[in-house]
Amino acid sequence: MDFELRNRRALVTGSTFGIGFAIARGLAAEGAHVIVNGRKTESVDNAVARIRKEFPNAQVEGVVADAGTAEGAQAVFARINSVDILVNNLGIFEPKPFFEIPDSDWMRFFETNVLSGVRFSRHYAPGMRERAWGRILFISSESALNIPKEMIHYGMTKTAQLSVSRGLAIELAGTGVTVNSVLPGPTKTEGVQDFLQNLAQGSGRSLQQTEADFFKYERPTSLMRRFASPEEVANLAVYLCSPRAAATTGAALRVDGGTANYIL
Repeated sequence: MDFELRNRRALVTGSTFGIGFAIARGLAAEGAHVIVNGRKTESVDNAVARIRKEFPNAQVEGVVADAGTAEGAQAVFARINSVDILVNNLGIFEPKPFFEIPDSDWMRFFETNVLSGVRFSRHYAPGMRERAWGRILFISSESALNIPKEMIHYGMTKTAQLSVSRGLAIELAGTGVTVNSVLPGPTKTEGVQDFLQNLAQGSGRSLQQTEADFFKYERPTSLMRRFASPEEVANLAVYLCSPRAAATTGAALRVDGGTANYIL
């Protein structure tokens, strides 16, 4: 299927690795002009080079900035005047018992995971509306529905993203700009692999056993019973960014392997 993304200008925040990189790669493969974002010059350059190596004709560039801060967002805005597609992918996570999470962590998670998407959407959506076409995507999580007790502050931000996404879709109703959320389930990104490796080392179990125990005890509702790959999540995201998905807006779409134990 041709996703009709040639020459569409797309910005993916936090896209030097993991799901963000997979989305940037997928958009570039479909002919979009992709802007990769990350905090470090080396990681941004490496991500751009990886995409260009795989797709020599890809239109891809990088912008180095911490998109999770107001200052970093302004740095991106100064470089990138307008986009047709905005993927609010930037996010952080960490396991921490509720009673050990200080106010500063709650604020840090909210600013990085929620306010980053608010800032970028507020800046780029008006231009999309004027041009009568645009796509805004929030990368949320099944943790928005299944709040993980080991990282409640993370789950809170993922639920908040659904509210922002739905509200913004209503605000932009009838303009040709769609706004949606994607809810990945457990996905084997580089960060998750490190997380699992640390769990395995701390428990004396093998990595294979640690992964099996994770789905047995931590995500027993998973129907897929394995980690998704970033590319499997990106497939849905790329579709939603395309003209083909014009009738889908205000939605929260799950690519969670059936982990969220809800019909809707």
